[in-house]
Amino acid sequence: MRWGKPLAYVPILKGKAGEFSALEHVTPAVRSCIRPVMELVPDPDVRDVLETFCDRAMDAVPNGAVLTVDSGALPTARVLEGDAGGPMARLSESLALRGVAMCPVVRYTDARDVLAEASRAIALHQRGVCLRVSVAADMRDWLPDHGQIRGLLKVLRLDPGEVDLLIDAGPVDSGSMRDRLADRALAALTTLSPWRWRRECVAAGAFPANLTGFPRGRATPVARRDAQLWRRVLGQCDGKSPDFGDFGVTHPRMPASSRGTPDPNMRYTTPDAWQVFVYPRVRSGNDDFFTLSADLIASPYWPATGARTSWGDARLNECALRQRPRAGGGTEWRAWATSHHLAVVTSSLNALGHP
Repeated sequence: MRWGKPLAYVPILKGKAGEFSALEHVTPAVRSCIRPVMELVPDPDVRDVLETFCDRAMDAVPNGAVLTVDSGALPTARVLEGDAGGPMARLSESLALRGVAMCPVVRYTDARDVLAEASRAIALHQRGVCLRVSVAADMRDWLPDHGQIRGLLKVLRLDPGEVDLLIDAGPVDSGSMRDRLADRALAALTTLSPWRWRRECVAAGAFPANLTGFPRGRATPVARRDAQLWRRVLGQCDGKSPDFGDFGVTHPRMPASSRGTPDPNMRYTTPDAWQVFVYPRVRSGNDDFFTLSADLIASPYWPATGARTSWGDARLNECALRQRPRAGGGTEWRAWATSHHLAVVTSSLNALGHP
């Protein structure tokens, strides 16, 4: 049984334009149920990754909301010539200037100077911290011991009640991997829950790394094994249930640099699977996405709530009816897919108690 507050949804999203656009357009009902974690994505084509991220956050995060920010994929050295401090310090300062409240993500393996920057960010924003612990398949020494937790809290100058524990099971690509990682996540919960964290969450991701090899011109199901993993953990844990986390409609790992234009595609979330539509590029521009959208809304996967399901579904409906002059591109398709995903998962958690 769940103690206290209802289940929350913790989407771990790449901090790119599409994901921020989806976050900007969530309904108040969805916003009240989610606790998004935004990951900074290294991008050699963007001159100032940090400032771009902060500008997007300023536009997308409503007043009073807290953004949990993970800069762990960026190098800890100076990001730009002349900058003092690492990414954590720069993010903290820039988001504060824009009026965005930040909860930094840390790992117990972080270097001392990174934790010192996190401590200063915590003092500035007064929103606590998120401790991310990986139990992914490629991890070996994957749980901190009592002394490491105690030392971490001392450096951060926090009590456990000011810390969100995020147990990250990483990629899930098979049923056997799902069961193995569920056991590891459950063991982590059991080992770490005596610290009485502010919140606890188990997250995993089951979406493929890319759409290479997907058939063209039709929908292909991809099982939502991340949701299955969480339900397995929920069925075996005693007492307080962890919040549910996933990686939206993306693979958990950082994306590889890509070149070229993607084929029209839509990663469409249903209760048990993603229905992945990938269409060949036949017409000029991205006009084949109009055909994709029309096929989607005529399919069994289009929900009864239709265009009212989310901001993204409304855009898909417009494309299907040719009410848009352009069919968008990769950034828009990712935004619409993420918007739909956030709405579907939140609705399921509220109505059924599981994603």
